[in-house]
Amino acid sequence: MNRKYMNPYLAGFLLGLVLLLTFYITGRGLGASGAVKSTVIFAVDKISHQHAQESGYYSQFISDDAHPLNTWLVFEVLGVLAGAFLSGAIAGRLNFKVEHGPRITSRTRLAMAVLGGLMFGLGSQLGRGCTSGAALSGMASLSLAGFITMLAIFGSGYVYAYFFRKLWLK
Repeated sequence: MNRKYMNPYLAGFLLGLVLLLTFYITGRGLGASGAVKSTVIFAVDKISHQHAQESGYYSQFISDDAHPLNTWLVFEVLGVLAGAFLSGAIAGRLNFKVEHGPRITSRTRLAMAVLGGLMFGLGSQLGRGCTSGAALSGMASLSLAGFITMLAIFGSGYVYAYFFRKLWLK
């Protein structure tokens, strides 16, 4: 099967340019978890305004312009999703199947993906940012916390990969 992928060095260079441009235009770096947080806070506020106002967490983010579409990070995430979809469609990689190793089922693969996503989302809130915001943008601004975050993300990835690799290998 012949799949077309961008050269990873070119893709990394272009990502660096996007990050630099983001700092220049917005005064801050990239980050996806802020879009999710804005949307959740908006939804909680609309469903139960009293609960959101009484919550120590939600109340600090509620304002008159708290609509998620007022946050440019929401457009960033929508652009990433649209770009991934278009990239897959143009290169002929767009299909709807669940790829998994020989020792697990599609259902287990999806459950583990959801569990991993939830854990990563929780970690991004505890760490005050996702890989894009805390690590990538942090490193770009030469923040020690950004370097530590990146080391922790990849370090824990290597550790967990050792234990979960048997699900993917024959």
